[in-house]
Amino acid sequence: MIRWITCKAVPFCACFCLFSLAAVAQDVPTDYQEVLKVLDRKGDFKAGVLKVNIPRNDLKMTVQGFPTPTPFGFGGWIALTKATDGSDVMMGDLVLLQEEVNPVLSALLEGGLEVTALHNHFFWDDPHVYYMHVHGIGKASDLAQQIKPALDLIGHVKPAANTPASAGGTPIDVAKIAKIVGHEGEQTGAVYKITVGRDDLGMKEHGAAINARMGLNTWAAFVGTQEDAAVAGDVAMLETEVTPVLKALRKNGLDVVAIHHHMTGVTPMVIFLHYWGRGPAEKLATGFKSALDELGKGGAAHGTGE
Repeated sequence: MIRWITCKAVPFCACFCLFSLAAVAQDVPTDYQEVLKVLDRKGDFKAGVLKVNIPRNDLKMTVQGFPTPTPFGFGGWIALTKATDGSDVMMGDLVLLQEEVNPVLSALLEGGLEVTALHNHFFWDDPHVYYMHVHGIGKASDLAQQIKPALDLIGHVKPAANTPASAGGTPIDVAKIAKIVGHEGEQTGAVYKITVGRDDLGMKEHGAAINARMGLNTWAAFVGTQEDAAVAGDVAMLETEVTPVLKALRKNGLDVVAIHHHMTGVTPMVIFLHYWGRGPAEKLATGFKSALDELGKGGAAHGTGE
């Protein structure tokens, strides 16, 4: 009798387990099942959120030479949940190698999505990785289609070859650079730097005016020659200006290297973007000017910090 019960119990348990797995799969809403299908990735649905993991299992990470497996902090993800109007809100955090950052950024922008932050989570990580935060609102299936080209790039971007600076060339024509940008700069040794304040924001903290000298500014530093120059800089943006500035920089071939804030407890909120580029000085100046032109379009946004 005991044997008979055992034999019958095994198929019963198997059927129960299969039923349980089917029940879990059915818990994923139909539109989110479509997301998983489009992305060709696995995910789970809990607390009203579809979570899709994008782990960097292809990377053998170390931090200060210490082996750090993917779950230690190298698992990217995207997540979707419903807004009150029935649309979907998507957020995510992608783990990217340096050479992947700007191709992925461009793909996201071209897909109509937003990039809200770009920074590092570690020091001494090898290889060095960056974390890109993404955001989108819309229909779940549309969001999946929008982000898929960017996700498909991860792990498939070849690093660009490093090209040494030219040995000779024409000195940078700073007058021409200033004319293109529309602002004069200052020469310090081999570097020509243009700094533009955001006085239109009227930012204050404890009654003190936060001006360009206090760090509320946009700038570009040029070095090299007229034919082969490098530019690096920072752009101070309102939240509504972030995406237009990103698009302007990428359209002109400039690389974005960080997106974050420099200040807390101030109004309005200002996001800072750091960028880098290399090429003919005039082309770099034109790229910087394209980003500068996206600032202040919405009119003054005066601060209320006391």
